[in-house]
Amino acid sequence: MARRGQRQAGARRTPSRAPRRVRPRDNEGIIPVLARVVREVETAVQRGSVMPSIRTKFQVVALLVREERARVKADDQLTDAQRAEQLKRLDGIATILAKTAARDTSLLALLAEDAEVSDAAWVLRRDMMESGGMEVPPEAARRETATAPNGTERRVVPQAIVSRQLANPFLTPDFEAARESHVRARRLAGWELLGPLFRSFEYAGDSALMPLPDPVSMRAPGGLELMPHQARVVAAAAEGHRTFLLADEPGLGKTAQALVAAHAADAYPLLVVAPNVVKTNWAREVAIWTPRRSATVVHGDGRDIDGFADIVIVNYEVLDRHVGWLGDLGFRGMVVDEAHFIKNKSSQRSQHVLEISERIRSRIGRPLLMALTGTPLINDIEDFRAIWQFLGWIDDKKPLGSLMEALEETGLSPGEPGFYAAARRCVVDQGIVRRRKVDVAKDIPARRVADIPVELDDDEGRSIRAAERELARRMVARYDAALERRTSGVVVEGIDHELVRRVATWEREDTAGTKTDENVFSMMRRIGQAKSGLAADYAAQLARNVGKVVFFAKHVDVMDAAEETFARRGIGYSSIRGDQTNKVRQRNVDAFTDDPAVAIAVCSLSAAGVGLNLQVASNMVLAELSWTDAEQTQAIDRIHRIGQAEPVTAWRIIAAQTIDSKIAELIDSKAGLAARALDGSDEETTSSADVQLEALVALLTDALTERESATV
Repeated sequence: MARRGQRQAGARRTPSRAPRRVRPRDNEGIIPVLARVVREVETAVQRGSVMPSIRTKFQVVALLVREERARVKADDQLTDAQRAEQLKRLDGIATILAKTAARDTSLLALLAEDAEVSDAAWVLRRDMMESGGMEVPPEAARRETATAPNGTERRVVPQAIVSRQLANPFLTPDFEAARESHVRARRLAGWELLGPLFRSFEYAGDSALMPLPDPVSMRAPGGLELMPHQARVVAAAAEGHRTFLLADEPGLGKTAQALVAAHAADAYPLLVVAPNVVKTNWAREVAIWTPRRSATVVHGDGRDIDGFADIVIVNYEVLDRHVGWLGDLGFRGMVVDEAHFIKNKSSQRSQHVLEISERIRSRIGRPLLMALTGTPLINDIEDFRAIWQFLGWIDDKKPLGSLMEALEETGLSPGEPGFYAAARRCVVDQGIVRRRKVDVAKDIPARRVADIPVELDDDEGRSIRAAERELARRMVARYDAALERRTSGVVVEGIDHELVRRVATWEREDTAGTKTDENVFSMMRRIGQAKSGLAADYAAQLARNVGKVVFFAKHVDVMDAAEETFARRGIGYSSIRGDQTNKVRQRNVDAFTDDPAVAIAVCSLSAAGVGLNLQVASNMVLAELSWTDAEQTQAIDRIHRIGQAEPVTAWRIIAAQTIDSKIAELIDSKAGLAARALDGSDEETTSSADVQLEALVALLTDALTERESATV
């Protein structure tokens, strides 16, 4: 991004010229604009006023900081001192973003590389770039037109769709949908049922697997052979079942099952909603599994789509522009890939998916609806809510259709023994299909996660440990102050763990108000940066010894550092990031898969952690920790999937003697949520565990324990 009208560094005002006001260099460019806006965001969040406009500003500042950092690093016209100064100022803005996100953790989702960028955000990005004297890239200028002058969404109807609608203006009426949606509660009238239905999955039970028939055939329309577990889902669709939460573990071929099931159910035209990173791959899979069916992929405003295609593939990020015609086209089937993307019902992507699903169900009796996700539960059992609503099992208040009928037929109410087990089975029978690799694909080799402790013994490592000690000291002081102010008269022998948790909560929520720049989020980022070189070194060694390796990182600067290491060592690599076009991303995936000279795929956890097949490798390096076990598992399953012939190892790089090791333990302890709800495990787990909070609790508890030991 080039600057417009940038003044020379040595420009001076001379007495011989007319007086001219010159801004100091610190007030030039995009950085002052970012600093002003980030302070507005910080002030609003401190006041508790996190309006949509504030969230938009937060996201745009984060995007522009990321882009400006990359530009500054690549600008060979800057001196080392100038580059260091600008990077320092950008770090200051990034620190304010981190502190603000620590106060309102819902903002963290906006920092992900695959976070949805609204049209309003694109317009604000353009305005801020122009204010900073920067040229607006063509993509930003195009996205500006997606918002009408009055600020309302501009929905489009591609000309190809108009042609299709004119060719067939009448949809065959189907009255079965009315019967499905108007089943009324009789015995259970007056009972609140959604809460008990969710709670029924908090208790251990049988594996969440609906009854599935034995397949008649094991071959797909394209001639490829299905695995037995895949063929059973197809057989169920052929026999008339129409709603599926296909929650097989990642790597068991859910895409193939969905496409062949749509063929068996004759559910055309079929709508597929998928993350941007995999929508092109869906078109490839159509050609493989159902080659006689045509597929079209919606990009942008959809000007180039085939209006008469059997399968329409669209990504979440552009649904807002196409939700109108998608709901009216007459789809007889809808597949939502990576369905955990819609778990937040207040998000725009979730609302659009639910709107389209409701309109399809209102027009078509018993359409084929399939939600695909290997990780349906990430934080809480409530993550089921939007998925069940997409499938038509519930609405905002009550169960619907056949689920309500099934609950009535149990003869039980929520106040009676046995209700929860019976209710769980009623929901499962609606179409939950959960299989584990160990159960249905025994030919897939085992996988393991191996931790590699590394010592951060340089200045940065010492600085990180000092920051941790300062954070612990601050929380200990807050704990002591709370004890002194206690007026209840309650005396707790030893450490008051309830108070510890409260102090940790205060710390997380109030970090922005402290004088230090350190918090659990910024420390984890610093740790990732500090161990990036060591992680890259380990990946390089693996590539030299065992062949192709996948390198996963959470932050762009860690990916940059790794790629610099591989380039210095002459190791070929391909880069898979969130800011790439689908074409570039697929080209890089193909290079890693097909080119023997490309030894390492450097991947973003958020952009490459879903939907990609990288099984040409059997080793991966997790350079940074995720906040959830689900994200880590998704990344590992890019290589641990059907077709893998070698044992899979994920080498997790852990910074010893830092909070990194505590967070690794906490992530591992959260792994039981899906196992408990779906796999019939009786493993103890906290359904809504908060890793950030638990990390602070552990840090404070350790500090108090160490103090007690020192006084004995």
